[in-house]
Amino acid sequence: MVDIRPFRALSYTSKAGNPADLITQPYDKIDSAQQKAYYTLSPYNFCRLILPLEENKYEVAHQRVNQWLKDGVLTKEEQPAVFVSRQEFCLCGKQYSRTGIIAALRLYAYGESMVYPHEATYKAPKADRLNMLRNVQKDLEPVFLMYQDPQAQTIHFMDDATKTEPMTQVTDALGVKHTIWKVSDPEKIQYIQDIFEAKKMVINDGHHRYESAISYRDEMRAKGDWTDEEAFNFYMCYMVPVQEEGLVVLPTHRLLKNYKLTPEVLDGFGCFFGIQEIQPTAEAIEAFLCSRQGEHAFCVYDGTKACGLTLKHDSSVYEFIEAYVSKETKVFDVVILRDIVFKQVLKTGQLNLDDTILYERWTREALVRVDRGEASIAFLVNPIPAKTVAEIAVQHELLPEKSTDFYPKLVSGLVLMDISIGEKL
Repeated sequence: MVDIRPFRALSYTSKAGNPADLITQPYDKIDSAQQKAYYTLSPYNFCRLILPLEENKYEVAHQRVNQWLKDGVLTKEEQPAVFVSRQEFCLCGKQYSRTGIIAALRLYAYGESMVYPHEATYKAPKADRLNMLRNVQKDLEPVFLMYQDPQAQTIHFMDDATKTEPMTQVTDALGVKHTIWKVSDPEKIQYIQDIFEAKKMVINDGHHRYESAISYRDEMRAKGDWTDEEAFNFYMCYMVPVQEEGLVVLPTHRLLKNYKLTPEVLDGFGCFFGIQEIQPTAEAIEAFLCSRQGEHAFCVYDGTKACGLTLKHDSSVYEFIEAYVSKETKVFDVVILRDIVFKQVLKTGQLNLDDTILYERWTREALVRVDRGEASIAFLVNPIPAKTVAEIAVQHELLPEKSTDFYPKLVSGLVLMDISIGEKL
């Protein structure tokens, strides 16, 4: 049974200034240049909590959030509530809207078949977020999940909420409009709690945060007396139905360091793929990928040339894939890329985030990063639909790290949740 709870949210007051100067992209989407830019926007910019520039960043974040509460820059709601959160955005000339519910979700181990991951994680980000939880004792950023709602029960609930006056509305630097409505009526909250009891939740974004929260919960439980109502048993989550039309997934392109398109590498690709040289432009690459969705197709770019790769549909290739592709998933593009292209042809071995592999959502930016020398070769991929991600996750199957990019990201700094000792839900 999935247990969601209302909570007394922490949020900025008018004393903090213009909300547009306070919000940020999620901590793992902030590079060093953005970090410095956020610092210049406001002394209360949320980057100063989630990703402080100072060396002792965890202690600084702890002191800062408490000082902001003391100074009235942040305030805590008197009444527990759940929240409806909507993002309105434009992508490739088309307007989208995505709406979900923010509530405290009880933490479940993956083996309990309540909450399911869809991709593998890295150790370093989990250690970082765990240290932040230990020091700050606040859920600073939500975990983003999806669930099935074929009868549109939660969709109707959210539609009703959005007819009321919003609690917050702000447009971020990417042009995405974020609006939040508060629902504090106990009967309405009970209604939505009853609906969620039977749901299966799939993590879209925030695997590292979720797994860190479970580790923190277990640490807190090991310290002594606790009850199921302690706030550290929960995590603030943003939950969106799979049926929501604005649940957009972008591709996550892979950029490797220290590899080139040598004749030997192309010969290796030729064992598994049909190879077509294409114009080394973002437009040509995107056109190639779009025309071959569902065909296990990739593009590769090394700064001077680009090739389209389409998996050969013959028995010898499929026999090889059956033998060598990871059994943890079905035959998905990102798995073929990792296990055939990287491991078998390029012989990359273990790839480490930032050291040997980088990730990029936009085709044009991926090419630019190769041109700048940040990486030597880029592999461009098609996205995996949200519906497919949801289906494989509940079968306990995992995709490789950074296989999906749900767009847009939730901005950080609109709502926080207190999980301090003594806080109960």
